[in-house]
Amino acid sequence: MLYLVATPIGNLGDMTLRALETLRLVDVVASEDTRKTGRLLKHFEIDKPQLAFHEHNEAKAGQKIINLLHEDKSVAVVTDAGTPGISDPGYSIVQRAVAEELPVTMIPGPTALIMALVLSGLPAHAFTFRGFPPRKSGKRQRFLAVDAESPHTLIFYESPYRLKPFLKDALAVYGDRETAVCNELTKLYESVHRGCLSELITYFKEEEPRGEYVVVISGFAQ
Repeated sequence: MLYLVATPIGNLGDMTLRALETLRLVDVVASEDTRKTGRLLKHFEIDKPQLAFHEHNEAKAGQKIINLLHEDKSVAVVTDAGTPGISDPGYSIVQRAVAEELPVTMIPGPTALIMALVLSGLPAHAFTFRGFPPRKSGKRQRFLAVDAESPHTLIFYESPYRLKPFLKDALAVYGDRETAVCNELTKLYESVHRGCLSELITYFKEEEPRGEYVVVISGFAQ
């Protein structure tokens, strides 16, 4: 059985009982970052062999996971934080397992995009998650423009190094929409800054971004 196991996005208290039970039962843990997952396993006194599975070895490590499943071994896939399959290689291994008719299930838990959406105060009944935008401004603006007339709330992940240029490009493409910039979710210094894009651009001129961000932008209003 292939298990996709969600892990905390910052607060270890969010680890679910099912996630702990599954990690104790599986034969192998496939980890996006074996060091981070190693600390998680050690904290909960779980001793399991790990297999590195990330974007740089996705094909080779994915085949190892498939081989283990064919040997009737159980494998838990975990990401650095949150739900596997969201902006990481978890998606590809599910595709391969489904194609080979291998059993797959998921142990649900934390995911940053849903928490940010709810805390944003923006409409949550319909939304579009776009993940990480391209790094360069031109490609990023074209990426954003795909949803320029979408009525749904838009959700993006962004690094601290590209948050400010992302906000400027979003303003250029979408206009001055209501936005929430979420940071350090579930952690001690959790923050949600709400306002128009222009206001948030001004705020981050003074406040240097740190940590990973989730940006939630209101949809197009006709």
